[in-house]
Amino acid sequence: MADTILLVDDEEGILQALSAILRDEGYQIAEAQRGAQAVKSVAKDPPSAILLDIWMPDQDGLETLRQIREIAPDVPVIMMSGHGTIETAIKAIKLGAYDYIEKPLSLDKVLLLVQHAIETRRLSEENIRLRATITRRLALIGAGPAMTRLKAEIATAASSHSRVLISGENGTGKEVVARLIHAQSPRAAGPFVDVNCAAIPDTLIESELFGHERGAFTGATAMKRGRFEDADGGTLFLDEVGDMSLITQAKVLRVLQEQRFTRVGGGKTIEVDVRVISASNKRLPDEIARGAFREDLYYRLNVIPLSVPPLRNRIEDVPALAEHFLREIAAEQGIKPKTLHPGALDALMWYRWPGNVRELRNTIERLLIMAPGPVIAPADMAPPFTGRGSASPDGAASAAPDTAISLRDARSAFERAFIAQALRAHDGNVSKTAEALGLERSHLHRKIKLLGIELRAADAPAP
Repeated sequence: MADTILLVDDEEGILQALSAILRDEGYQIAEAQRGAQAVKSVAKDPPSAILLDIWMPDQDGLETLRQIREIAPDVPVIMMSGHGTIETAIKAIKLGAYDYIEKPLSLDKVLLLVQHAIETRRLSEENIRLRATITRRLALIGAGPAMTRLKAEIATAASSHSRVLISGENGTGKEVVARLIHAQSPRAAGPFVDVNCAAIPDTLIESELFGHERGAFTGATAMKRGRFEDADGGTLFLDEVGDMSLITQAKVLRVLQEQRFTRVGGGKTIEVDVRVISASNKRLPDEIARGAFREDLYYRLNVIPLSVPPLRNRIEDVPALAEHFLREIAAEQGIKPKTLHPGALDALMWYRWPGNVRELRNTIERLLIMAPGPVIAPADMAPPFTGRGSASPDGAASAAPDTAISLRDARSAFERAFIAQALRAHDGNVSKTAEALGLERSHLHRKIKLLGIELRAADAPAP
């Protein structure tokens, strides 16, 4: 569909000339000879761009621009004037005009400005879509107490410029946490640069972090910027920082202190403004005790400590994570989504997940691809999940995978397994379970009774 350009000018000759040249370029044209008429046209059907004259009767172009920006702030407006001044141009730009062009109009310049204005808008819209996609992918799934607390800590940490040290086992999502902190921070518009310290050899990591000059060492055939330089104005994420050599640790410590460095083989001092977020699956205090990590660097990095809990400590989030991965992976693979049979979900919730969220995602991907039917059944589960799902933890039998069950029965079976697992995770404490699930205690008791879940005598409601 062709882009629409709204032309706003009280001179008929100008409208005719602009209409002719823009139509020849494939644009659709809408016209208005008064400011109020233009505002109504934009409110009814916003165009791709607007060419707006400043000097018009009744309502001038600057007032018209102000009203258009209120109802359609993303539409680029190019101002036109035959009696322009620098002051008028500055005022128009401050009010949100995309650009300013003087009469008599250069039609070549008009075409170029319109093309650039529309392209700029498209890039802006694409950027918004990409950010929305990234935000969805970065979402921390789960509403249990552990994740609720972590999300609050992320929001607090993001609002500052302080360094953050994220601890947690492999596969828990430390990089996701780092990216969320950056995305919610004042530096969100700047770069996010990640370095996996464990994957870079000791001989190369200094060049990777600080860059090098041509001829600095054998093979350095050209100047190379380092990751600190690339992250200027944004965030540098040092993943698995505990695997960094002591020599490199000393150099990183100096950069954190001074916010400046020199490239390998160079003499020029480079100043940077970088926020450092680091992460490690190791207990850095233990590494300090055995002499493998600098204590002074640890305290520099550990201004705001965050800990990402292992999946086994937030097992109540498994259903939400599994559902999220089913949708996400199906979209990535271009296949139809599938659902989890309650017995299969129960098997997932019984497992201890040594590989954490990463292992759960890989498991869901395998089940989504390999399960033959639209419902992933207990029979589709491979070790170490076999043997689970034939009966609910509370003793209620789950339907066999080849049994036709109604949606109501499937929902009840799912709720039974989910609530029973949540109760186990909170040692049978109904009040804590209700709080974790976001339910009133009395409502949870009714659910327990309705679904036939057995409670310990101490947890049963008073008669």
